[in-house]
Amino acid sequence: MFLISFLLSFVLHGFAFICRKLGITLLAQRFLLRVLSSGPVPQHVAFVMDGNRRFARMHGKQVPEGHGEGYLALKRVLEICLRLRIRCVSVYAFAIDNFKRSPEEVDALMNLAQSKLLELCEHGELLDQYGVKLNVVGRTELFPDFVQAAVKRAEDLTKNNLESILNICMPYASRDEITTAVEDCVQEALSRHSTTGTDDGTNVLPMDITEDMITSHLMSMQRGSPPLDILVRTSGVTRLSDYMLWQCCEHTQLHFSPAYWPDFGLFDFVPIILQWQRAVWFGRKQATVPSTYGNRTTHSSRGRSVERKVVGRRVEVESY
Repeated sequence: MFLISFLLSFVLHGFAFICRKLGITLLAQRFLLRVLSSGPVPQHVAFVMDGNRRFARMHGKQVPEGHGEGYLALKRVLEICLRLRIRCVSVYAFAIDNFKRSPEEVDALMNLAQSKLLELCEHGELLDQYGVKLNVVGRTELFPDFVQAAVKRAEDLTKNNLESILNICMPYASRDEITTAVEDCVQEALSRHSTTGTDDGTNVLPMDITEDMITSHLMSMQRGSPPLDILVRTSGVTRLSDYMLWQCCEHTQLHFSPAYWPDFGLFDFVPIILQWQRAVWFGRKQATVPSTYGNRTTHSSRGRSVERKVVGRRVEVESY
């Protein structure tokens, strides 16, 4: 089994390299997708879509054009993931700190968000074909009213799609998500104590707040997302930039691709999927079963689970 897995990985790596060099795309993509999807596939992949502005400057384009190319890349990569039977895709589209950029760029991004959200859903053949439910995860109340309206319409149009999930994280920050989850946990614990009459409703004990409780209150997890298997950041930058920090735990693999996001495609994704599959084949992790992350059972005792989680996190990192 080890030898077969190694040879298959070697052949697919070589095949992808040759196809990229020779410009063979359509047939090669079909072949690669068929082979990869025949093995174990991750259930949740997240992307930090980095490099749009540098891509634009490199090609002599305006920054808004680079963001437009990034949207086309999102559609392309999403279709690849769906054809691979990846059930949940999360993308980092706009950080809360991005509001600090120039007013011109922020305005352009808001207009792009509105138009592309509606385009993706109102003319959403891809989302309908694969039964994709679109979630916008983040502090949407920070958006202008016209973007908030587009968010609501996009979510309403896809709310009955139950096969797959697309989480568009904007405006998002992982520390904000974790802080909000902890606040909600405290409020829930206070309410529970007050209802049961165990105390005056003003005290929360450390053991009242557990790892699973925090996890279940994360914005991304409340939308039905499974555990995060792979996180990919493009453009060669090797940091997480406050994205899914809590979710990057246990056997999550981190991959840093040198390609700018608008250039990222199947042949960049193949080594990443193969790396994950090798981890499954060689017994370093179990293939994820489609389920809600918040329902995952742990063996840690209450009160100490969070501490052990932080100390015990293990992340596999790969750069290309």
